[in-house]
Amino acid sequence: MSAAPDNQRQRVRLYATGSCEGFDKLRESLASHPEIELVGSSTDVAGGAAALAGGHLDAVLHATRGTTLPADELATIRQHTRAPVLIVASSGSSGLLEQALDADVADVLLLPQLVENVVFAIRKSTHTTRRHHDNGLSRHGKIVTVFSPKGGTGKTVTATNLAAACAKFEGRKTLLLDLDLQFGDAAIMLGIEPDKTIYDLVVAPGELDSEKLAGYITKHACGLSVLPAPLRPEDAELVTEAKLGRLLEVARDSFDVIVVDTSPFFHGPMLATLDRTDELLLLCSLDVPTLKNLRLALQTLDLLSFPKQRVGIVLNRSNSKVGMKPNEVEGALGMKVRFEVPSDRAVPLAVNRGNPVVLAEESADVSRAIKSMAKELFKAPQEDQSKKRRLIPALARS
Repeated sequence: MSAAPDNQRQRVRLYATGSCEGFDKLRESLASHPEIELVGSSTDVAGGAAALAGGHLDAVLHATRGTTLPADELATIRQHTRAPVLIVASSGSSGLLEQALDADVADVLLLPQLVENVVFAIRKSTHTTRRHHDNGLSRHGKIVTVFSPKGGTGKTVTATNLAAACAKFEGRKTLLLDLDLQFGDAAIMLGIEPDKTIYDLVVAPGELDSEKLAGYITKHACGLSVLPAPLRPEDAELVTEAKLGRLLEVARDSFDVIVVDTSPFFHGPMLATLDRTDELLLLCSLDVPTLKNLRLALQTLDLLSFPKQRVGIVLNRSNSKVGMKPNEVEGALGMKVRFEVPSDRAVPLAVNRGNPVVLAEESADVSRAIKSMAKELFKAPQEDQSKKRRLIPALARS
């Protein structure tokens, strides 16, 4: 046999929903299959909304008792994830199969089926999706989300400077997306006064595509593209999950990297962003309240089945002398700190001047740390495996 051993194949992250005759038995078989990681299951789509939105799924298996395609249920699934959907039915008709050809469905499986046949169909659907992205003309950019469950940790400063570093020093076509929809400050910190915001984009008529997106971004002098938050807090509610999901997919096709600044809440827009996030940077500082909130955030991410390998802890102001050490942070969180960014008086000066510190003071310790962070995010996987130490040493730590 030429197939790779099971322990060498990456398991498919699958969510199962719906019900039909024989589906319970199939789901149990898939849960114990070495090539499948069953993230969770629910008898109805609404019951699985959280996992569908936050799970970074490879595929969704949806069972139906009907003989026609469940269009309303498919639409609900598509509100939460773009993972390929396979339909399972206990009885079928030519109508069901014909409808599937015209719908956004990866495959239709009629029970009973051998579990190996089902696993093959699931894997085929994920490979087809990856091949579509790899062979297309799109860039399929990397989405880096900067998040903190507590204000005052330096989230927006980190996001704006990281985006600027990606654009200027890494030469990446970069978009900074401000999803702190009610009180976003990214534009102010970059010293720009935008004519258009994400609100103007989502309420504009017509289908969103790369050309339309380009008409609503604001360019910074360093080459960074910016899509600011709405100017008025009440406009935030018009940036729906569905519109945001489409925006992120279009942005992937237009940019090498999309840096997302967020609000400190697990609300709808954040869940829609998590579903498409490649790197989640969690901001932490050396204080007990932030640690408490960050532990709760990690627990929430676990409940959402967000992959731990995509989470990186960023310890901001890591050299502050406040009676707490970075190793204590690691012990409290049960995770290694991936990036350390030192405190520097150049940061508030740069904020007040509307010029990112990574551009204003390139030689400052904080700027060197952020530039190294940007470089690390684009390392090849083999480089990451061969270098397990922290990126930023204990700068100015005593």
